[in-house]
Amino acid sequence: MVVKVGMADLNVCASPDSIITMGLGSCIGVILWDPVSKVCGMVHIMLPDSTAISQNTNRAKFADTGIEELLEKVLLSGATRSRLVAKIAGGAQMFSVNTNSPTLRIGERNAEAAKAKLKELNIKLVAEDTGDKYGRTVEFFPATGEYHIRAIGREGKII
Repeated sequence: MVVKVGMADLNVCASPDSIITMGLGSCIGVILWDPVSKVCGMVHIMLPDSTAISQNTNRAKFADTGIEELLEKVLLSGATRSRLVAKIAGGAQMFSVNTNSPTLRIGERNAEAAKAKLKELNIKLVAEDTGDKYGRTVEFFPATGEYHIRAIGREGKII
């Protein structure tokens, strides 16, 4: 079965299932994976920091709260904290605008925030495909640890 993750959403699965999210532009698809139990989770984050938003009701929307919530869910699903590794994809600069403005560099800021949160949680980032100027659809296979990345007009890749 293919488990779907929407925008500002998260979910978990285990082998033999896979987990997918579509339409990663400036958003980031963060995977937490336990290679022994074959349990994984994905969060589709839209923004780097929840602290700028009051009354945040969607923890998955932000890098800081979304990765924390994902960690809780994969542990409840049978992953072991000490074995977890992470992979990330997305964080594109989707618009040709003044990239000196931090507000418009949302993809880059999302990638930086995701990496910072993973470091804070002491989860090793083992692979990434971030940046550039194109959107991605990503699918993760917990049986193998392969993160498949597809983009229109580009060859697929696996990280």
